Amino acid sequence: MSKVEAVQNPSCDELMRIVDSALSSEAMLTIFARCKVHYDGRAKSELGSGDRVIIIKPDGAFLIHQSKKREPVNWQPPGSFVTVGERDGVIILRSVRRKPKEILEVELEEVYLVSMFKAEDYEELALTGSEAEMAEMIFGNPELIEPGFKPLFREKQIGHGIVDILGRDRDGNLVVLELKRRKADLHAVSQLKRYVEALSKEHGDVRGILVAPSLTSGAKKLLEKEGLEFRKVQPPKREKLGKGRQKTLF
Repeated sequence: MSKVEAVQNPSCDELMRIVDSALSSEAMLTIFARCKVHYDGRAKSELGSGDRVIIIKPDGAFLIHQSKKREPVNWQPPGSFVTVGERDGVIILRSVRRKPKEILEVELEEVYLVSMFKAEDYEELALTGSEAEMAEMIFGNPELIEPGFKPLFREKQIGHGIVDILGRDRDGNLVVLELKRRKADLHAVSQLKRYVEALSKEHGDVRGILVAPSLTSGAKKLLEKEGLEFRKVQPPKREKLGKGRQKTLF
């Protein structure tokens, strides 16, 4: 699997696909674009149209840089919840910080380059495995999900994206597994829901199971509302190769 994907002058569909993929796979997202910025929180601010660099990190940090100065002109801290959508034909990036309540919206008028980078940097992180290693572990021990579960495909391409694991339960029902190596949030549930809905159109009833070490309270409520399931699975531990270094899949 490539660690970097970049598209120059992407179409709306390409842009949405890469942004959605980056947000759901804990990749670093970088966008070079002409955009407008709206902020509403402890104060209000508007930044008119201009060329900027937008950086969204896996921890929710959201940075907007102009072509001068060191500090971002607008930003949201780690822990913010980032979504992407469309309004009147314009792609909107939205970052929400809950406490204190702050909302940052970016209207992408023209995108010159979008890239996602599946960076691995474990210097200050817990030594837990990747989602690929979780998938390998589940294929080796499918009863981690439930008795009788049979995994069939890894990274199965469907019309709405890539399913982490596609399999069948003991009754022959199709099962979609969405894997997260950290606490799963609302975006993970929404992604799983899309996959289940897309496959249900062709295969009838399809089960969706979110697999992660834990869930946010919002994700738990949405799972229950949508009739989706959760399995608590810890990613495998990694071994250190020396101080500050460890094995990877690449």
